[in-house]
Amino acid sequence: MTEEYIEVRLSDLLRYCSVGAIVRTQKGVMVVNDIRRWISPGRNLEDQQIRHVDRICKALGIANMRLCTPPHVTEQEDDGAVSGWIPASRFPKRTRCLKCGLMHWEPWKEKRGDNEWSCGGTETETGDICSGELEQVPWVLVHGKGYLTDVPWHDLVHDNASDTNECNPDWEEPYLKMQRSGIGIGQSILCTRCQCRSDERLPLRFYFPRNCWQQPWINEYPDSALEEPAWILQINDARIHSASNNAALVIPPESRVRQGTITDRLYNDLNSQEKIRNAKNELARKSAVRQVADDYDCETGEIENSIRDIDGGYPLYGQEIKTGDLFADEYEVLVREIHDFKEDEDFVTKHWTREWKALAQNLGSGVPRRVVNIVSNLVAVNKLKEIMVLKGFRRAGGRELVPPDIVGESRWLPALELYGEGIFVTLDEAILQRWESVSKVLWERADTFSKRFAKKEFSFEFEINPSPRFLLCHTLAHLMIRQLDAVADEEGSLGGLMEMAKPERFLRLLTSVFETATWCSLDPVCSEQDGQGPDLLNRAACHACALVPEPSCSYGNILLDRTFINGCASQFPGLLDCVDGGLED
Repeated sequence: MTEEYIEVRLSDLLRYCSVGAIVRTQKGVMVVNDIRRWISPGRNLEDQQIRHVDRICKALGIANMRLCTPPHVTEQEDDGAVSGWIPASRFPKRTRCLKCGLMHWEPWKEKRGDNEWSCGGTETETGDICSGELEQVPWVLVHGKGYLTDVPWHDLVHDNASDTNECNPDWEEPYLKMQRSGIGIGQSILCTRCQCRSDERLPLRFYFPRNCWQQPWINEYPDSALEEPAWILQINDARIHSASNNAALVIPPESRVRQGTITDRLYNDLNSQEKIRNAKNELARKSAVRQVADDYDCETGEIENSIRDIDGGYPLYGQEIKTGDLFADEYEVLVREIHDFKEDEDFVTKHWTREWKALAQNLGSGVPRRVVNIVSNLVAVNKLKEIMVLKGFRRAGGRELVPPDIVGESRWLPALELYGEGIFVTLDEAILQRWESVSKVLWERADTFSKRFAKKEFSFEFEINPSPRFLLCHTLAHLMIRQLDAVADEEGSLGGLMEMAKPERFLRLLTSVFETATWCSLDPVCSEQDGQGPDLLNRAACHACALVPEPSCSYGNILLDRTFINGCASQFPGLLDCVDGGLED
């Protein structure tokens, strides 16, 4: 089939357009193939490997895997040919005629390179040849074990047929017809051969046939018994595909590694290391060192020093790493002041805490002073590198994680290096404890979130405890992001966050955040909601006040409630009320 190229953002390959995702384009609907097909002949995976991420790999439990950037277009030839593309397959494979409803199987096989397909079937009323346009049907069959296939339309139509019915499926000639029923919202499927007809509405669930491929691009059948029926879902249903990815910061000591040095090159050159270490005697070792030095165009002493540095634990130098301990490590390095940063490091911070605390000396007893007292650490993150890793995907709310290569045999995972900046803030522990202990109603409100969260149909890669403190901090972070985006000049743009972290500017920003937490343009409807959003996991939080673009929130824009910031009348206080004796003892 003629190759067609569709532009996709590189970061989307680890989210909405990752392995197994259905992608709607102007040229049709596609499904992204697994990573076994991502590496084209002649491409070297080593060139795409992300180095110095041992801490992240160990913490994520993937220490034996390499992290590699997905193939991507670096240049396009004059004849339109490109390098670095990700394969996808047309799916669903069944199409329907928009005029007569006749269903065809893969019409693009007959019309190679053509994106417009016509019916060519016989219209029963006139006997003429139908010239109606074909489009891919908008329904697919999805199983919680991760399987995806076309809806078995023939089986669905003949599910209640008698045992003597000998009508067999046919993929060569169109014989099934999709017809609207009722008032136009139902779909009925008619077999024009035996006149069997499905119900007026498609069933919500249907069994996954054993003779259907487990994925549209894999000619293999399900490898285990499927006790639970699959779901019939529309192709734009979010339950069809949910990417499972993790993101973590590159922090010291790995962020301080000067890439390209002799030590760094030798650390990543296992062949040269083995040549030196496996030398049979001292003379052979010196010869091996000399040969590596010639290859590196350096002195033998530099190779010897690099070997000693690597033996000493470069680049982690004995730092103990525990699985799942990402956030704790990142927190510790953010609150610790580090000096002597170099320009080529991947993690650079500037601590403003002393200057921030000094602001209180010139403030009265109003809101600005309380805002200063709430913050215990203020840090500008002038430079950071985040690694995003695709670990697999899930379907139909299933718990089973399908790896990016489907079979779980690949020794690499797709990953991206994302660069940016930020502002890191911690809240005063004593004030938080006082706020948490003031009212039982505060915990009762949080308990509503906990009960709903326990019944959710989706899952996260990390544990979440919807406590009052979590709900407060999460909502406050959202309001800060929205306030930074609302800044009209360069101070709120990329490259300006380090400026916004300066104490005077951050005070104005955070004061505005607490002010905006008290109202929403959709109040009182928003503030009085008992629940809104997915599974009713938000309360006083909507698109007009607290939600942010999906990629900006690791928790999917849920577990938000402005009431935890500003309080609820006489039921429980806001955070500012618990500062400087704002409450009577």
